[in-house]
Amino acid sequence: MKKANHSRNLWYRLDLSAIVYPTLQRRNFSSVYRLSVILKEIVDPAVLQQALDMTLPRFPTFKVTMRKGVFWRYLEPNDRPGPFVEPDIVNPCMPMSFQTSSRHLIRLYYYQRRISLEVFHSLSDGGGALYLLRTITAVYLRLKGHEIPDGHGVLNIYEEPDPEELEDAYFRYANSKVRPPRSREKTYRIRGTKEPFYTLNIIAGILPVDQVLSVTRRFRVSVTEYLNAVLLYALMQKQQSDHVFRELPVSLAMPVNLRRFFPSKTLRNFITMVYPAIDPRMGDYTFEDILIQVHHYMRYYINDKFLNADITTNAAVTKNPLIRVVPLFFKDFVVRQFYKRVQDKHSSAGLTNLGVVDTPDEMKEHVERFDVLMGQPFSARTNCAIASYGNVLSISFASSIVEADVERLFFRKLVQDGIHVKIETNRKMEAALCPTV
Repeated sequence: MKKANHSRNLWYRLDLSAIVYPTLQRRNFSSVYRLSVILKEIVDPAVLQQALDMTLPRFPTFKVTMRKGVFWRYLEPNDRPGPFVEPDIVNPCMPMSFQTSSRHLIRLYYYQRRISLEVFHSLSDGGGALYLLRTITAVYLRLKGHEIPDGHGVLNIYEEPDPEELEDAYFRYANSKVRPPRSREKTYRIRGTKEPFYTLNIIAGILPVDQVLSVTRRFRVSVTEYLNAVLLYALMQKQQSDHVFRELPVSLAMPVNLRRFFPSKTLRNFITMVYPAIDPRMGDYTFEDILIQVHHYMRYYINDKFLNADITTNAAVTKNPLIRVVPLFFKDFVVRQFYKRVQDKHSSAGLTNLGVVDTPDEMKEHVERFDVLMGQPFSARTNCAIASYGNVLSISFASSIVEADVERLFFRKLVQDGIHVKIETNRKMEAALCPTV
């Protein structure tokens, strides 16, 4: 069967979220994240390359390069050779240059049973990129002789993309009559020894889903609410141990998948941020206090009304006629300064939950788990990313500092709550990271 031809799409305007990521690009930072699938057999790189070559044309918004205009950046189809499957590296999510010879904005790595897809965030969020990884994996397994159907996150590589897959869904739904203000307080920032820019410290915990659900049922909260509370609790303990002169609020930056609230098949970015927080200046917080506050915050803010108002505020900036005619270099300067001086100071850490990963039943006997990694933090801090598959919950921290105090406190709390945690890390001293220490 002949593959669909998607060359008719000449270029793509950056979506509402994608605009900021190239603006923040620098020699020692790039907004690259990673999704991984761990199979139950050793990966054959030659077959994986074949699967990538067969799959990528079905995803035209991933087979692109970044271009710069006078007023805006945009994406255009990239017909250069590649991307090419590579052996995995110790420090993932390294910066992506827009000026390399191939100019691809995705990478595909392999190591033993692991397949890892790295994506520059201007192309898609994790929810969109997960479709690409699952489809590559399904095509790979088919080439290995297994019968894997389409559906459940695996797209038909011989079909034309649905127009909704290519859309900037923000502008379809940004129609609220209210635009909430963006004012937030400065928050606690982790103190630590910054690593060289090429070093990304990863600590991952592998947990049984049934044990996690047993704990969350006991507290009568969701998994996301529970893990948010655990991370806030760890950050609060870390601030107390720092003996700071003046305590500050502790806050998390958490992306919300808008596809849950606004019907869209887009494979591009379609997320917005919420900021669950506690303020220790108001008094002492037990873990249960934090859990109650997070639970009610999430139930109050994460709904279609508040989220619509939030993305309408963001969309209004790009629709402003004055902003549209300002040269790109000046936009870059203003956005970069705003992010460094204001936006980056609104959270103590990042936490994202990819949720329960779905695949066709026929894939489940070949797949052990999925992982997600947020990549390099913009400043000296740690970011947490979560995914679950079957009875395996994966929690991965990515840090640009030497100290692992927050990660240790986080996993220690899970162990104290009766959850078994298996630690994996790319750090040299694994024993020092054990959550039971």
